[in-house]
Amino acid sequence: MHRTVSFLFALLLSQVFIAQELNCTITVNSDQVNQTNQQIFKTLERSLSDFVNKNKWTNRVYKENERVSARMFITVTQYESDRFEANIQIQSSRPVFNTSYESPVFNYKDDAFDFIYQEFQPIVFNENIFDSNLVGVIAYYVYIILGLDADTFSLEGGDDMFRKAQNIVTQAQGSNFSGWNQETGERTRFELVDNLLSNSFREYRIAMYNYHRKGLDILGDNNSTGKQVISGTMRLFETLIKRRPNAFLIQTFFDAKSEEIQNIFSDGPKVDIVKLKETLNKVAPFYSNTWNEIKY
Repeated sequence: MHRTVSFLFALLLSQVFIAQELNCTITVNSDQVNQTNQQIFKTLERSLSDFVNKNKWTNRVYKENERVSARMFITVTQYESDRFEANIQIQSSRPVFNTSYESPVFNYKDDAFDFIYQEFQPIVFNENIFDSNLVGVIAYYVYIILGLDADTFSLEGGDDMFRKAQNIVTQAQGSNFSGWNQETGERTRFELVDNLLSNSFREYRIAMYNYHRKGLDILGDNNSTGKQVISGTMRLFETLIKRRPNAFLIQTFFDAKSEEIQNIFSDGPKVDIVKLKETLNKVAPFYSNTWNEIKY
């Protein structure tokens, strides 16, 4: 009996320590491609799912119920031989304490996703070598997802993951694939991780922590205080835009959070909605229609 209990305990412990970081659903959509044989797209989908969900990306220990929920939607726009042109939509979320609600953390579309892939080729990540744009882009966004998730639980908790993503960007410099270089535009992979690690955008990192850990996570126990914290968090973005107008990171925050913010402030204990709307329209005027829907 003692031996059986010990074995079960060891088995449970091993499951805790080997749990991977992500629970990610990957979809490869080929509707835009005139291709009769769809098998290669299905194979790619399965291979990427195994790659993302079964790989161990960090040294951190994740329990099974702590795996980060995410989705990647890859839309193939052109395909010929082993060359793919596509875009990728990345979404992630995290649970809110004492609720069954999953809060969206990241919602981003990358249009510069071209890669070479042959069916059944191994998909392997080597952090010291950039030899596949397919692997590089997917691994980069894995680290962005994990870093942002960590930021919502501890202040600037995602630094290690963001540096991993930045290392991929550095290795990709000089490749012929788009999306990696600073000079190709502001909304690039270079720009995203560079901003995340820059002190010039530290308010964004503080806002991620305050909004989730000090705001959302206490809404269930103290709705009024939680809403006050979230409202105050919006003012951090006012400080940021004074120094960095049209900051890329502000756009990414509200792409994920606009509907959630509308829902939070359309119910429950009252806060200064007039002041809140003024702040929101300053920092995220591209969602003015959503802010107008906040009714109380």
